[in-house]
Amino acid sequence: MTQNKTQSVQINHPAFEFKGEQEIESLNLTIQHFEHRVTGAAHYHLAADDPQNVFLVGLRTVPMDSTGVAHILEHTTLCGSEKYPVRDPFFMMIRRSLNTFMNAFTSSDWTAYPFATENRKDFQNLLQVYMDAVFFPNLDALDFAQEGHRFEFEEMTNPDSPLTYKGVVFNEMKGAMSSPVSTLWQAFSAELYPTSTYHYNSGGEPEDIPNLTHQQLLDFHKLHYHPSNSVFMTYGDISAFEHQTQFENLALERFKDTVPQVHVGLEPRYSEPKVVESSYALDEEDVSKKTHIVLGWLLGQNQDPLQVLRGHLLAAVLLDNSASPLRKVLEETNLANAPSPLCGFEESNKEMAFVVGVQGSEPEHAQAIEEMILAELQRIVDEGVEQSQVEAMLHQLELSQREVGGDSYPYGLQLILHSLAGALHEGDPIALLDTDSALKQLENEVKSPDFIPGLVKTLLLDNTHRVRLTMKPDTELSAKKEQAEKTKLAAIQAKLTDAEKQAIIDQALALEERQSQEDDPSILPEVTKEDIPADIKQYPAQISRIADMSVKSYQCGTNGLTYEQLIIDLPELNEQEQALMPLFNSCLTEVGTSQRDYIQMQSHQAEVSGGISARSSIHSKLGEPNGCHSHFILSSKALNCNQLPMAELLNETLNEARFNEANRLKDLVSQIRSSIDHGVTGNGHGQAMMAAVQNFTPAAKWKFERSGFKGIQYIKTLHKELQDSDDAMQSFSDGLSSIQTKIKQSSKQGLVVSDETGIDSALSTMQSAWRGSTETSTSIPGFEFTANQQPINQAWITSTQVNFCALAYPAVMSDHEDAAKLSVLGACLRNGFLHSVIREKGGAYGGGASYNAEASAFVFYSYRDPRLLETYADFKRAKEWLMSSEATQAKVDEAILNVISSMDKPGSPAGEMKKAFYQELYGRTHDIRMAYREGVISTTLNELREVAERYLSSENTSSAVLTHSGMKDIVADNGFEIHTL
Repeated sequence: MTQNKTQSVQINHPAFEFKGEQEIESLNLTIQHFEHRVTGAAHYHLAADDPQNVFLVGLRTVPMDSTGVAHILEHTTLCGSEKYPVRDPFFMMIRRSLNTFMNAFTSSDWTAYPFATENRKDFQNLLQVYMDAVFFPNLDALDFAQEGHRFEFEEMTNPDSPLTYKGVVFNEMKGAMSSPVSTLWQAFSAELYPTSTYHYNSGGEPEDIPNLTHQQLLDFHKLHYHPSNSVFMTYGDISAFEHQTQFENLALERFKDTVPQVHVGLEPRYSEPKVVESSYALDEEDVSKKTHIVLGWLLGQNQDPLQVLRGHLLAAVLLDNSASPLRKVLEETNLANAPSPLCGFEESNKEMAFVVGVQGSEPEHAQAIEEMILAELQRIVDEGVEQSQVEAMLHQLELSQREVGGDSYPYGLQLILHSLAGALHEGDPIALLDTDSALKQLENEVKSPDFIPGLVKTLLLDNTHRVRLTMKPDTELSAKKEQAEKTKLAAIQAKLTDAEKQAIIDQALALEERQSQEDDPSILPEVTKEDIPADIKQYPAQISRIADMSVKSYQCGTNGLTYEQLIIDLPELNEQEQALMPLFNSCLTEVGTSQRDYIQMQSHQAEVSGGISARSSIHSKLGEPNGCHSHFILSSKALNCNQLPMAELLNETLNEARFNEANRLKDLVSQIRSSIDHGVTGNGHGQAMMAAVQNFTPAAKWKFERSGFKGIQYIKTLHKELQDSDDAMQSFSDGLSSIQTKIKQSSKQGLVVSDETGIDSALSTMQSAWRGSTETSTSIPGFEFTANQQPINQAWITSTQVNFCALAYPAVMSDHEDAAKLSVLGACLRNGFLHSVIREKGGAYGGGASYNAEASAFVFYSYRDPRLLETYADFKRAKEWLMSSEATQAKVDEAILNVISSMDKPGSPAGEMKKAFYQELYGRTHDIRMAYREGVISTTLNELREVAERYLSSENTSSAVLTHSGMKDIVADNGFEIHTL
């Protein structure tokens, strides 16, 4: 790092010592490093010419038990502070802000509080609230009871009714630990890290959470949330000096001392590998091929960027795709269905890990799978790997380092999170971002044919700190846990004195009263409707004619990358082809072509591109409630120097892919089948909402039948058929080929996004690659799909400890004048009523309401919810709240900010161009979007009440819930049609 005394005088704040700065040309930013003179708090400022400013304060939180103390503290910290003594400043600020991101994270060894916004006033407002929340929170005992855990009687004031546990984090973790993959990672970490914080579940184990006391929470905050244990990170065009002035005035000047920094210790190493078994809950009759078997090694520390890149490169060479030697063995083995979702390199912990394994196996195969993995690693040491594969993966690393992100998280926040481990683990966060020199060194290292074999030998084969974990399904575990909890509560209840019973009742009543209090929002800073940008950004496109198709191209800062997409009108598909469409999307880019087999194709993709993906897209059509836009989209990205091979790759994939490699197709379906279970509870509320609106519009029906519960059922059935019957495999193969034939003959258009140096060559290489390959057939009929608008009332049963509820009302399309008001209605009901009754009082992790334009619906939902019927009753009470005096124009204005904030959230430069293209494609012109925006901004309370009367009075509602087998009788008695996933 360079240090410059003159520079330091110019940019240094009196309270901070300037430690140095470094320019990172490839990222177009300068990183400045400072240290607070009194407390030692570090500040890293990523100075960039970007109006989207990002703030994050990270704290070293190192729990040594599984009570969830760090997680519950994160929640309780955001429940009111010294300067802002309101019950819920975090959620209140979400609706008083134009933020592009606001959240808080609990990781295994740190907690972080980040936000981002493009509005300077908003940045200042959020910074004040965040700094006060983190360093001077109230940590009220009632907030701890609400967010963490508490006893409550089933009938609140009746001490003879059963005693229960309640609490937001308690229910959140019940939901989180319903996921087999979460359980697998937790069980594996506990064994690989026997003594450090990673041994424990930082989120909290439901069995252990009730052991945490309020005093322990206060003590944990006092030590871990001291500035000495913090790192400040900022990004954007606000100066470091401005930030530091605020840090000092808002918090740091009040700290006159330091505390010892908390750090994660290093693990003592195993002298020999360890073998362990564990179980996970699975409420299914058939448990065959549901066992997970993973092998993992503990590696070195994550401070050195070269070591981190070596780990990534090793994992990529061994596991990136089906041509990678270790992945190939895992995919082709008859001992399991698919590679484990844990496969790969884990760099976020202080000491890194490498994990490999399988899912969909049997416990008795554990030894054979371990021997198979070790044998393949030994073969690699003995025989080496193809040099072209190593270079292809190095190319992938370079591409990922250069890509300007920002579509999921703001770009500045992505950079900060990437470097945070270095800042918190006594490493160098700047080095973790400035990887150019490390990449150059790696380029030299990989020239040696012994490089990968050497890494395999030293990091894996000669490393005795290895764990083999076999995690098998247990159909009784869920019921056992539930019974154990009831027995424990009954035993506690039996010993309660009258005074203790009264104390539980008093606390419940006090919490209920606190939750019902109306806080004074004027205490908090806010932006107003006047701060909303008047217009929407527009991005001009150049239209070209290339190889008989129209191509739109957009120029923006892509840092030397080009993005290409082929957008093809979906042809008419028969029923089987419709059902197969998601599998066609998944398989098309994973099979061989007439020129290469699937192994060669996977290698070629990695050599010339950043990957290739296919998807089908059905969108509602404005002005036609029963119509839809329907497209098949093939996409890729590459460095500008690889534009021609990328365009040729897209052409070869579409026109020459072949579906006659039966074993390959069987493996792919097995992998898809194995992965679908993991995502169900992670997105349970999304799945329930999808089910509730399934009959509303063609787009909603397609989504439910392809990627919702019905799509999941179809894949499970197909997977079983393919295992049992060669005829089924032939039919599957024929179906995929039939879809391909129809798509090849359909009308096509192109999309290209590149930077100034790449845009012209991208168009000319596309012309070369596609010449003579885009003939269309006029006789191919177009895609048609209909929905019957029939209401449904469904309960879907799966392995979960909590519920995900959804209630949907038919509404209007997004070009209707009521659509904008409905989007504000969703935010208003969520902020003003549902957050309180579903989350605070009901104990769910989340809940709300939203307008769904694609489904022409207004939908209520809850997430990780301990209640079910009571939640549906609350959904239906939301309208009453809106009609009461508690609903005000001020709350409507907050909802307006909420909606505009989500509409204006910027993506990556390339992401913004793609969004502009698809808005035009789907008829959402600038004028239509501006009319919608103005409709949002002008919304009044009376208008909301009118639309609520119009749409929320219908009895024609649809309900869907994702729940567990213990609720079967209750849902059946209440008219739900039961389906098992």
